[in-house]
Amino acid sequence: MTTVQQPTAPPGVGLDALPLRDDLRGREPYGAPQLDVRVRLNTNENSHDVPEAVAVAVVEALAGEVRHLNRYPDRELTALRAALAGYLGHDLHPAQLWAANGSNEVLQQLLQAFGGPGRTALGFTPSYSMHPIIATGTGSRWVDGYRAGTADGFDLGAASAADQVRAVDPDVVFLCSPNNPTGTALGLDVVEAVLAASDRALVVVDEAYAEFARPGTPSALTLLPGRPRLVVTRTMSKAFAFAGVRLGYLAADPSVCDALRLVRLPYHLSSLTQAAALAALRHADLLLSTVDAVIAQRDRLVAELPALGGGGRVHAVPSDANFVLFGGLADAPATWRALLAHDVLVRDVGLAGHLRVTAGTAEETTAFLTALDAVLSEETA
Repeated sequence: MTTVQQPTAPPGVGLDALPLRDDLRGREPYGAPQLDVRVRLNTNENSHDVPEAVAVAVVEALAGEVRHLNRYPDRELTALRAALAGYLGHDLHPAQLWAANGSNEVLQQLLQAFGGPGRTALGFTPSYSMHPIIATGTGSRWVDGYRAGTADGFDLGAASAADQVRAVDPDVVFLCSPNNPTGTALGLDVVEAVLAASDRALVVVDEAYAEFARPGTPSALTLLPGRPRLVVTRTMSKAFAFAGVRLGYLAADPSVCDALRLVRLPYHLSSLTQAAALAALRHADLLLSTVDAVIAQRDRLVAELPALGGGGRVHAVPSDANFVLFGGLADAPATWRALLAHDVLVRDVGLAGHLRVTAGTAEETTAFLTALDAVLSEETA
């Protein structure tokens, strides 16, 4: 095998020599480690490959678009928005749907339209780390709210959330259900309380992991009628095993979609992305057939983690997502490094004593549990 030698990159002048915005100086970019390891369970991907029948359908859909790439894509995403409305149900009309390159771009467009300089976004920490990053990137002021109520301090109650909204008076509020990195879902009473606590804030419920929620877990989609300031965001990256395509979307009042038209880039969603997503939605049942397998491994993690290393040290946070946050670690970064030495990559989310692991295949889950058991046993030997 011939190895291609990559040219050495020239040295940069450094950010200090550039007219960078002052509020971006000293910040770190988002980035989960991308390492070549045997078991990669750090970014909440669906570990199952796209089924062959779906892969063939996607390739055929892309082939049908290639000869027409000289033309711009459908700016209004007409067919895709109709398909997304059909998938979500809840009597949603295509005019209530919007899509972009991953749910992060959807969130960015929301903050471009409803946040920005002189405006404030509020979230409840710990939560999705991209919320404050996107807020800063759009010039929005970010306020860290807090969670409390359990031994881990990860609950968010309706009264507490509403009190914080009244105190901050934000323009945009981010709720996350199931929450990342804790995996815990919100009751609809929290969403309703936040909406009632402000007569002007846009309330965004990030439901990226909704398809993995335990039976009976409600979706904020049920609250959309009559609530024009409520937005529910979703993604095809997780349950659909479509992370590489980058397709996120939202459901909201049609006026929210009108607002996003004011800030979206022209023809922001390529013909190929739209075609791939449409093909996937036509095979939604087959793609989502892996969800039960992922849930089984997630529940296995919650059940088996407390027994590792002789038992009594590690505890797992019950999860409605495709990952599990576990705590009780004396030195989480050291445990992360020890797992990496076993060729297992998980996520250090910056919470003292905690790490997060994606629910992978049965084989990946076994490899992780075996490695962690060995690491914890070595620590107590």
